Amino acid sequence: MPKAILIVDVQNDFCEGGSLAVSGGAAVAKMISAYLKSADYDLVVASRDWHDSDNNNSGHFADSDAEPDYKTSWPIHCVANSNGANYHPSLELDLIQVHVYKGQGAHGYSAFEGITEEGGTLAELLEQEQINQLDVVGIATDHCVLASALDAKKLGLNVRVISSLTAGVSPDSTERAIDSLIDSGVEVVAK
Repeated sequence: MPKAILIVDVQNDFCEGGSLAVSGGAAVAKMISAYLKSADYDLVVASRDWHDSDNNNSGHFADSDAEPDYKTSWPIHCVANSNGANYHPSLELDLIQVHVYKGQGAHGYSAFEGITEEGGTLAELLEQEQINQLDVVGIATDHCVLASALDAKKLGLNVRVISSLTAGVSPDSTERAIDSLIDSGVEVVAK
């Protein structure tokens, strides 16, 4: 049964020191790299926010005269080709086979809203590779990991979120996200 892993948004802006930092992000980057060296996946995919620099990305970035609400509008982050959009240096890029870019002019929470470097969708790629088991890891548990895992489940995949390889914004919202994943039939495992 072919299986893949999706590494969600392990980027500088979502790790300590970034513009939208999540506590534990840098540690998760390192742990994912260590995990991949001992794991056996048919396909390793990583997504990253890749927002436009010249617009508010359909309201994803708060306007300059407004405070972000941290629900639907956010501080500027992961602008395409910026250091903040780069993968965290502890994530070993030679372990990744396919990159998905999301949020280009849009919100882009789920990796399934993005496109590969070849211009296809993640859903098309997984179907082409006959993947039916998808593990999801990365940042943030309660936003983009949640959205990506739920979208994968809607496609009929067997989905697991490896919680020890994720970092969430807050304990409360992370707990709610995990409850939502379980309620939707996603398996949540520690490792």
